[in-house]
Amino acid sequence: MATLRVPDVVPSAVEDAEQLRKAFEGWGTNEGLIISILTHRNAAQRKLIQQAYAETYGEELLKSLDKELSSEFERAVLLWTLVPAERDAFLANEATKRFTSSNKVLLEIATTRSSHDLLLVKQAYHARFKKSLEEDVAYHTSGDLRKLLVPLLSTYRYEGDEISVPLAKKEAKILHEKISDKAYNDEELIRILSTRSKAQLNATFNHYNNEFGNAINKDLKADKDDEFLLLLRQTIKSLTVPEKYFEKVLRLAINKLGTDEGALTRVVTTRAEFDLHRIKQEYHRRNSVPLDQAIVKDTSGDYEKFLVELVGHGDA
Repeated sequence: MATLRVPDVVPSAVEDAEQLRKAFEGWGTNEGLIISILTHRNAAQRKLIQQAYAETYGEELLKSLDKELSSEFERAVLLWTLVPAERDAFLANEATKRFTSSNKVLLEIATTRSSHDLLLVKQAYHARFKKSLEEDVAYHTSGDLRKLLVPLLSTYRYEGDEISVPLAKKEAKILHEKISDKAYNDEELIRILSTRSKAQLNATFNHYNNEFGNAINKDLKADKDDEFLLLLRQTIKSLTVPEKYFEKVLRLAINKLGTDEGALTRVVTTRAEFDLHRIKQEYHRRNSVPLDQAIVKDTSGDYEKFLVELVGHGDA
């Protein structure tokens, strides 16, 4: 469930484009006007605003925003203005670069998006970067990481609720055998994680727990510092309980040691139109404080206002 609040009556894209242009003109930028418009428009509306802006002013809206804004506020606005597939393509490409590489972000996109949305990301990646997402990820990773990430990004999972109990029992047994043998990079283990539907995986992991007395992720904690095991646990968590995965990302991003704005911006902008409502509930349950209050305590200025507008107040 999304948290995005779009007004019942929305101005035309041309009117919104005019208002945004006004926000850029004169002495200083009117950040409040930018926030009030963009945080209350859905992806389709934001796309139309970009088109209207380019047609009217002969400049890309993203370029104007880039010139007028700065720091974390700028990144949050630019990411949000993009439609979801283009945003994920940008984040995925960034995650393959040397100084911004992030296997966690690639895995997050591969496992928490629907099959259809992941396909749209790959199409957007083709259009923008003139390469495939899989070829870039394969080129920038190696060994076990490549063995896991490329199939996860290449898959087109079945999205329905139908499951096979005999298959769940059979594959729980295979997973248990491989994990017991510490064969974490085994082809069968990766095949199961990268091809089965999320409903089927849930059934398999439940059977694993019932049959072998431990949650699968507990058995994958043999070496807490092993990055591949960490990514296997992330894969399982984000495929089956994404709200718990995202809650943890937010909890680690908003902490006493300083804010990880990159992670905070990514989760809020990518999930606001999808499942942020469930993530907020999970965050409140786990941390005894609403997410918007945690953001207010940890951030400031226009960046704080922008995030809070997207997140909404309390658990609403």
